Amino acid sequence: MNVKICGITTIEAAACAVSYGASAIGFVFANSKRKISEKQAKDIIATLPKDLMKVGVFVNESKENIMKIVNVTGINVIQLHGDETAEFAASFSLPIIKAFSISTPEDLKQVAAYPCDYALLDSPRGKYHGGNGIAFDWNLLKGYDFGNKKVILAGGLNENNLTEAIETTHPFMVDVSSGVETDGEKDLEKIRVFLELAKTVQI
Repeated sequence: MNVKICGITTIEAAACAVSYGASAIGFVFANSKRKISEKQAKDIIATLPKDLMKVGVFVNESKENIMKIVNVTGINVIQLHGDETAEFAASFSLPIIKAFSISTPEDLKQVAAYPCDYALLDSPRGKYHGGNGIAFDWNLLKGYDFGNKKVILAGGLNENNLTEAIETTHPFMVDVSSGVETDGEKDLEKIRVFLELAKTVQI
């Protein structure tokens, strides 16, 4: 199972995620307790494998600023986690992950028409756009046709519910942030356990 570890802020956490098989590392450039500076992200990305997905997470940011950060840091995938329009998403040449807040079956209808490579299905918004550590009802996704979108499951995942989440939703990737933290900081042991568990789940 592909895993994205999001909200990385240190070289140590990034190295741990890579060493245990993470497919993607997420860097948050929006208001969040995990917000990272361009320089911090650049320094971490310089240590990462070239073929790894290095995801920049943005919320209602201007295209100009997004591209500036991409060019400075080496981000190679853009995650739009706000109210960005389809036209805005389509204006980028890099792969796009679009986050959708899911609470009812109606929320799924917006996904298929949106121009993105990856659809990140997350819990309803809390204080921040994502990273709130709350799961939504995964049964909403059973049998749903997302067309050619690669589904990334997010929201409240941790080692205790990961197997059920994957077996219920059959996603392309799972995304975790608070579920591998202790006291608001990335926990290297939790990252290891989560990634090793993800490899064992059969779908």
